[in-house]
Amino acid sequence: MPAVAPAPVAARSVDPEIITLGCRLNLAESETIRAITAGRDMVVINSCAVTQRAVRETRAAIRRAHRDRPEAAIVVTGCAAQIDPAGFAAMPEVSRVIGNAEKLDPAAWSGTAPVMVSDIMAVRTTSPHLAASFDAHARAFVEVQNGCDHRCTFCIIPHGRGNSRSVPAGAVVDRVASLVAAGYQEIVLTGVDLTSYGPDLPGSPTLAMLIERILRHVPTLQRLRLSSLDSIEIDDRLFELVTGEPRIMPHLHLSLQAGDDMILKRMKRRHSRADSVRIVERLKRARPSIAIGADLIAGFPTEDDAMFANSAALIDDCDIVHAHIFPYSPREGTPAARMPQVSPAIRKARAAALRDAASARRTAWLAGQVGSVQAILVERPGDRGHAPNFAEIRVPGDPAHPTMVGEIVAMTITGVDGTRLIGVPA
Repeated sequence: MPAVAPAPVAARSVDPEIITLGCRLNLAESETIRAITAGRDMVVINSCAVTQRAVRETRAAIRRAHRDRPEAAIVVTGCAAQIDPAGFAAMPEVSRVIGNAEKLDPAAWSGTAPVMVSDIMAVRTTSPHLAASFDAHARAFVEVQNGCDHRCTFCIIPHGRGNSRSVPAGAVVDRVASLVAAGYQEIVLTGVDLTSYGPDLPGSPTLAMLIERILRHVPTLQRLRLSSLDSIEIDDRLFELVTGEPRIMPHLHLSLQAGDDMILKRMKRRHSRADSVRIVERLKRARPSIAIGADLIAGFPTEDDAMFANSAALIDDCDIVHAHIFPYSPREGTPAARMPQVSPAIRKARAAALRDAASARRTAWLAGQVGSVQAILVERPGDRGHAPNFAEIRVPGDPAHPTMVGEIVAMTITGVDGTRLIGVPA
């Protein structure tokens, strides 16, 4: 975002309060909702449904919002609302429920119907427009794709997001160009299944072709970051970009989910364990500085100790330093919910073991950053920022020369403080 000094705290306005749960795509869409609903006294809960815990957190956020602002209308949208509109409409705290297909439509927010949720599977387009600003964030998020055509046996999200659909490249380039002109130095491309971008558009462009077009037409863009990728869909053209283009950040988050071939098959994933290890080895050979993140699920149905050990070993075998660990969460309506289940206690213990292994790997990686010089995107002055490899760094405060949100500063890394790096201006 543009480099600006911290603003004084103002009295509460009638603008909506937006509470976002879940993915970066939700975060991007919340900014559109913020622009659409400006000037209205309401609380919007943009919900997540990826796990049962996410649904519980959505309900807790609704109750908390009502306690904090009992006079405000509470509107629930997002994946949890799309999947179970009746359940959320029945909550006494909720004024309205708006579906994922409707939440970026200004007309939906002007309506009065208590439930506006249509058949998400019938949606064939995705909105190319996003909010004019991202005042609360140092980086801007641009939606380029929505929905998913794959049917992993554990995943409920296609029921919340619908089938895969892509934003035309011209609209994406225009949005990126306008955000860069507004002062943003880092753009994040988001989607539910980002690497499936393009086949529904004329000419069937690919994600790599979209990125090439962005970089060519927005030469002043400093940093481009990609959200989660399906590793099996990283084609040669995309591989060359992420390993050879300096404006693409050396940080890839891969949707791996497991490290055992039988579990991957039962998940209906399209890659093997060897595929995961192979793509990471290729990436690291071509661009040694690249940092790997991954989603991993612990305690998937039928997972035994040997299968779990294969997934745990994947953390080291794929050098995963940004791990998102989830205990398996059975979702009604998914094939995995009907498979023989691992007990909740074992799922919880295995998730904890994966987190411990991931933490050890991350700690060693952070220690290896000491002595390097990193270009930090400042997110909170005197508090934190992120390096190109997405390492979190504590940004020292200097009252005489305050660093501003959205500014990129060079820092020499001098040490590690828990999960953050620390440093001094280079």
